[in-house]
Amino acid sequence: MSETVKNGDFVEIDYIGSLKDGDVVFDTTIEDIAKKEGINDPKVTYGPISICLGQGQILQGLDAALEGLEVGKEHTLNLPPEAAFGRKDGKLMKLVPTSVFKKQGINPQTGLQVNIDGAIGTIRTVTGGRTVVDFNHPFAGKEVMYKVTIKRKLTDVNEKVMALVELALNQKKDSIKIEVKEGKAKITLQKDFPEELFNILKERITSLLEEVKDVEFVTPRPETKNKEQPKPDTKAEQVNT
Repeated sequence: MSETVKNGDFVEIDYIGSLKDGDVVFDTTIEDIAKKEGINDPKVTYGPISICLGQGQILQGLDAALEGLEVGKEHTLNLPPEAAFGRKDGKLMKLVPTSVFKKQGINPQTGLQVNIDGAIGTIRTVTGGRTVVDFNHPFAGKEVMYKVTIKRKLTDVNEKVMALVELALNQKKDSIKIEVKEGKAKITLQKDFPEELFNILKERITSLLEEVKDVEFVTPRPETKNKEQPKPDTKAEQVNT
């Protein structure tokens, strides 16, 4: 009898994400595919990722589509825009004075990605003194396809804790040490994080894993932070892609 997965299961997966129109690959866990498609990022550690189904650790529509799938098989999942990166929202199309870009030494051109006060957008049109910037996700309104292989279910409690910590803190496995003993998980990290984040993560771990009753985070001493400098009214910068 085949083994399937359900919400709450911890699983290890590989995937290839592409736009259904044109079959353009935009994301993958497989390094050879990333290199072949010209999207390889040297900063990324490729390989299967471990997640807990239903916890929103990956794209929500993809997360929901994994439930009930068979372990060990490759599955092709087609996601409509509303289950992927959303529909286009006209409210996220903003008019920005062209002078804002000029002051920052940017020559606004159609298709250029820019960062305005921390929000990433794409310039759609430049007309006279006005520039239209689209803050929708670049893939908003598009159908996407994922080829997913559920490689295995995780059964070891240390692996399960790692699955929750690694993605939540966006840290590599080799920078995290997990030790679960007598119902307590000791998590040693190489950098510090806000206490609020640790509290959320602690609650998630103890609620999802009955083997873990308490969580301790061990981190280096936080460095003294410089006082925040006042921000300019509007700051724009070009995003390198």
